[in-house]
Amino acid sequence: MIPEPPVDQEQTLDLRLLARLVRLIRPYRWLALLALAIILVAAGLETALPLVTRHAIDVDLAAGDRQGLLRSILLYLGLALGAFGTRYIQQVITGWIGQSIVLDLRDSMFRRLGRLHMAWFDRHPVGRVMTRLTNDVENLNELFTGGLILAFQDVLLLLFIAGVLLAIDWRLALVLFAVLPLVVVASFQFKRLVRAAFRRVRSLVAEVNGFLQENITGMTVVQLFRREGLNRRDFRRINDRLMSEHVRTILYFAVFFPLTELLGALALAAILWFGSGRLLEGVLSFGTLVAFIHYTERFFRPIRDLAEKYNILQGAMASAERVFQLLDEQPAIRGVLPAAAADGMPVSRGTSAAAASRFRGEIEFRNVWLAYEGENWVLKDLSFRVPAGSSAAIVGPTGAGKSSITSLLLRFYEFQRGSILVDGRDIREYDLGALREQMAIVLQDVFLFSGSIGENISLGGDYGGSEIREAARRTGILEHIEAQADGFQAQVGERGQKLSTGQRQLVSFSRALVADPAILILDEATSSVDTLNEELIQRAVGELLRDRTSLVIAHRLSTIQRADRIFVLHNGRMAEEGSHAELMAERGIYYRLWKLEYRGMAGRVES
Repeated sequence: MIPEPPVDQEQTLDLRLLARLVRLIRPYRWLALLALAIILVAAGLETALPLVTRHAIDVDLAAGDRQGLLRSILLYLGLALGAFGTRYIQQVITGWIGQSIVLDLRDSMFRRLGRLHMAWFDRHPVGRVMTRLTNDVENLNELFTGGLILAFQDVLLLLFIAGVLLAIDWRLALVLFAVLPLVVVASFQFKRLVRAAFRRVRSLVAEVNGFLQENITGMTVVQLFRREGLNRRDFRRINDRLMSEHVRTILYFAVFFPLTELLGALALAAILWFGSGRLLEGVLSFGTLVAFIHYTERFFRPIRDLAEKYNILQGAMASAERVFQLLDEQPAIRGVLPAAAADGMPVSRGTSAAAASRFRGEIEFRNVWLAYEGENWVLKDLSFRVPAGSSAAIVGPTGAGKSSITSLLLRFYEFQRGSILVDGRDIREYDLGALREQMAIVLQDVFLFSGSIGENISLGGDYGGSEIREAARRTGILEHIEAQADGFQAQVGERGQKLSTGQRQLVSFSRALVADPAILILDEATSSVDTLNEELIQRAVGELLRDRTSLVIAHRLSTIQRADRIFVLHNGRMAEEGSHAELMAERGIYYRLWKLEYRGMAGRVES
């Protein structure tokens, strides 16, 4: 939850946020100025209506002029139609501006998300991030379409009415204005109470969305372990808190709006009392009194509207804080992505100027230290070297830091000490896009996007159909694809749910093959593939590894026996290194891990 700042800081925050919100209109400033001009005309037309009524009573009716009265009625209708037309045009313009700003904001936020480092996503649940791109941005849309510009219209109308009232009869106008201090006091109290409530509502909406996202994603586990009732109670608790905060804001508005109605009635009663006295004295005409009554009603209507706009503004302010926090978030991993990628366009591999020459693929870690939080070191003074074109395997018990090595190499996270070099150059000196486009990784937990099999293999890369087909053939999934009615256009469903676990893994291998990377990383890549498919994969991988550098992370030691070099990690440090035969001869950690995996072969291993 966003903490509530002190009052003076809150006012500064409001002004700063409001200034940034106004700057969002800058690309559409000419349309906004047109909308303001139309609002000015509409306010003038609405202000003129009671004056026409006054003229009809004091002049036309008093003189018995039926033609004059008809002209006044037609003028009144014309002004009313003009006010309607100008309001219609203004609503269309402000609506278009609001939707355009929402489009720009969501696009900017999505591009920002694509540049943020993995540690940021570790700290921010998906549901809360989704809330920022949906609910919070929609609140800002409501501000621009029904709040900010229309608030200016209400202020203009108040000023116009106040000016006309002072011009007609300043004494009677002062009677009306005497009620305003009470309105101001009520408004400030309302602001003080409702601001914190809106913050809590926005935070709880994000919490609800986060809870829903987590439970829907993990529905298999929820049902398997019979957590439906427990999760339902947890959701009910969060939902009840959200409802309570909404009810709190409703109560504030339930008091404030009737209070403004009451103050308006008090002002009308005062006008009737003092106005009728002046009417009986002969210093005030009946038409003027009727006009004052109409103006009194119109005077308090924009005040009530402003309170409603304040409701929109408070919700928008709470959302703006969260939206701008995301937009202001700076990537911890520095690097310039290719311009097309930054704009969200697909980038063909090798199109970056910094990536024109292919990597040789030499990898070296020099005294690398990594901690995801504080000084809880995951990697400790780690050093090793993988020559270009060779294969290296990284093994070790769970939590030894194996996967962290690949995360650092791909620059998903930043290390604290030491250096990592590719082809003798620190990876922090490479263009971030150029570095990643010459690497490919196959993970144990494969992620497929909604779309076709072909799209999930190419991932938007500039590959020909023959290249995609060849990659599928080499990984052994081509037969399955061709058995589908739509072939490579067959849809995989959300997260690839229409494919089996092994088939998803094979698609992931095809994705790596077609990319033809200089450096290939396999992170438990064959753990979900059955024995038959694993044989196909091993043959394809053997061909793929030729003339390129590979880094293989595996718990199943049978998959890495042929690696040129095997690195054994223990508690984040390099414990052993060598070939399979050398490590077996040492009878150290690798030897013990091998024995645990092949207990039935212990006699033959020792021999």
